[in-house]
Amino acid sequence: MNESEIVIIGAGAAGLSLTYHLVHRGGSPTVTLVDAPARPPERTWCFWEAGEGDYEKAVAASWTRLQVVGDDGERLVRRIDPLRYKMIRSRDFEAFVSAACPGVRRVRARVDGVRDVGPGAEVDGVTAEGRRITLRARWAFDSRPPQSLPPARTTLLQHFRGWFVRTEHPAFDPGVVSLMDFRVPQPARGLAFGYVLPLGPREALVEYTEFSPAPLRAAAYERALRRYTDDVLRLGPLRVTGEEQGVIPMTDAVFPRRVGSSVFRIGTAGGATRPATGYTFAAVQRQSRAIAAARRRGAEPVPPPPHPARARAMDAVLLRALDQGRVEGAEFFTRLFRRIPAERLLRFLDGRSRLWEDAAIGLAVPVGPMLRTAVELPLLPRRPHRERP
Repeated sequence: MNESEIVIIGAGAAGLSLTYHLVHRGGSPTVTLVDAPARPPERTWCFWEAGEGDYEKAVAASWTRLQVVGDDGERLVRRIDPLRYKMIRSRDFEAFVSAACPGVRRVRARVDGVRDVGPGAEVDGVTAEGRRITLRARWAFDSRPPQSLPPARTTLLQHFRGWFVRTEHPAFDPGVVSLMDFRVPQPARGLAFGYVLPLGPREALVEYTEFSPAPLRAAAYERALRRYTDDVLRLGPLRVTGEEQGVIPMTDAVFPRRVGSSVFRIGTAGGATRPATGYTFAAVQRQSRAIAAARRRGAEPVPPPPHPARARAMDAVLLRALDQGRVEGAEFFTRLFRRIPAERLLRFLDGRSRLWEDAAIGLAVPVGPMLRTAVELPLLPRRPHRERP
């Protein structure tokens, strides 16, 4: 049995971020980081912040201009100064945290169980070699995705597939991120869009994304991406150098952050994913900083709510309105981007806007359908999520 003060389960964005903040801001506790035996496919994480942040050395690219493209081809390009939209690749982030936290113990194992044991927690697992292990700690933080989502009034999934592409000829503006490009067929419920992160004139991450009740089959993503790159972006001959794929829950469910006297959930498992957008990375940083600060003060390191209550309430209304078809997703987001200054809109999406700014944003959306949804929402029961075709 191995003992440390803190065990962190999962070496994704949440687990690595908490490791970093604990070591640098939490008073240097002894930390064991448990990673899955099989290395997951590479992922990218995007967020925005002003100036240089903690992870600047791991940032693969950043931009100060964003665009939304309407379904009619209207391009809305906005500067976001003093913010920068940043992209980190998972392999770079892992290497950065490993170099910054050399004293952290790494264990590769499949975790079978986490439980309270006296004033502490035990983590049971099986290593890649098949050896059973038990790790003992004062506190355990579990970032593994939940096996099932908590009951909710509305649950959509943000599911996507992306290609890292290299074109034969210059095809991208390296200074502009296409945040949402609605020139793709829309699903019956929810919305769909293209997403382009340019890494150079001939290189980019191009994704097809849907907000809808259930993921697609692999062939459907491939068709959608091929149609988007060929018919919409007209990239010409290209080579796919890498791929990524994922599913992110977008739900008004309440995720428990404390599941035992000494066991907590973090990241998406702890509610860090913003319900209406799927962005998670910035909320993970707030959560991680708060945990590290509590540990430094000698307080219980309970993860705080990652998003303000007002933001969660507004997201719940939007999710319900999208799911019921009361607002048309492409028009809704294009309208927001057209009417609201980009820097203010990003503050809103990050849950940092002020009450008067939220009110101004509320007036920029279809008021009738949103009000109707807000009135009915408290009357709706929360139900288990079942994917719908």
